[in-house]
Amino acid sequence: MAENFQLQIITPDRVFYEGEASMVEFTSVDGEMGVYKHHIPLTTVLAPGIVTISESGGKKEAAIHAGFVQILGEKITFLAEIAEWPDEIDVSRAEAAKARAEERLRSHSADIDVARAEIALKKALVRLHVK
Repeated sequence: MAENFQLQIITPDRVFYEGEASMVEFTSVDGEMGVYKHHIPLTTVLAPGIVTISESGGKKEAAIHAGFVQILGEKITFLAEIAEWPDEIDVSRAEAAKARAEERLRSHSADIDVARAEIALKKALVRLHVK
């Protein structure tokens, strides 16, 4: 059985999660990561994705969008722009954001910021997947 570590997920609005976990999985700009206690110290940049927290009572999933993760031997801290539990996600709003982003990407207009539209699409898809 894996050892527990302290996990905090903090957003500008609140302490989203604080507790003990045996593993946390998330998406960084370098790809998918899974972290156990005693991981090598590391700071990385979050990408929009799903964070999966493994606790003694099971797993919890949440949508998380942009920020940083600091991994120390016994503590992991997320500083996230946005973090949402499934019951906090407005599905109709996420579907509308997905449709807008897809339309922008389809239009191929010169005044469209493609990178911004792609990030908006990814955020909407993450929300819909978590919900």
